[in-house]
Amino acid sequence: MANEFATIGILAKRDDEGVRRTLNALIADLSARDKTILVDDSHEDIDGAVDHCPRADLGTRCDLIVVVGGDGTLLDAGRSVAATDTPLLGVNLGRLGFMVDVLPADMSATLDDVFAGRYIAESRLMLAARIQRADGHLEKGVFGAINECVIRNQAFARVLDFDTYMNGDFISHHRADGMVVATPTGSTAYALSGGGPVLHPGLNALALVPICPHTLSDRPLIVDANHRIEVHVADSLDGSALFTSDGQVTQALAAGDRVLIERGAHDLQLIHPPGYDYFNILRNKLQWGRGQNTPAV
Repeated sequence: MANEFATIGILAKRDDEGVRRTLNALIADLSARDKTILVDDSHEDIDGAVDHCPRADLGTRCDLIVVVGGDGTLLDAGRSVAATDTPLLGVNLGRLGFMVDVLPADMSATLDDVFAGRYIAESRLMLAARIQRADGHLEKGVFGAINECVIRNQAFARVLDFDTYMNGDFISHHRADGMVVATPTGSTAYALSGGGPVLHPGLNALALVPICPHTLSDRPLIVDANHRIEVHVADSLDGSALFTSDGQVTQALAAGDRVLIERGAHDLQLIHPPGYDYFNILRNKLQWGRGQNTPAV
């Protein structure tokens, strides 16, 4: 088990001095363990004996990837390596830390456990989205998402008219600022702010959450993740709409365009330290039960 993770990749938030200190400490720790260390090409001036590797190749060359940063850094890293099924371990230097759950002070002890085989492995479903233009042309690119796909009006504070379908069956017409199609992982992100429910990460489900709908009866909908969701921008759209993946990748949409969203071919593989407790994270990050004699753990 100790040799299960012989080559370690590192993906870290860029241009952050706090990250750099933790990154250097991580490299020193891994070097002392005689691990082969690969760092993506964007970090060319870090300390320690490391090899540089194009980000696109890290997943195929590494047994484990340590992400140093916040949840956004992990989302970016996860979309890059998910197709290789390489597990990710997150060191939290962000604000919330729903997915990067190792504190820098606990990093070395956590690595002791992970390299000894004491860890919790978890799979999180991902989305794959494609864009079909109004003339029927299907764009070549596939947009992966760990948290959510969002369709909204590109103009600020403008209502968007659109229709939703599941497996080709019409769901409803919507007038709203947009629509969030969220995974269970993303149910605690944008979808939660929009009034959507929290979905346990073990569920094979998606949440369709309208953003500021014009009618109060337009409520979130939970569907099986094996169904294909379509969001059809109204033919009457004046201007343009915007598709975003995890809030990090964007694509412009025009009148009549469709976004086709389904479960991705690969799940995101995560590693958590021993004692990982999803509900404990919810209690602390969302402050559940505070003021009701519920201890904070």
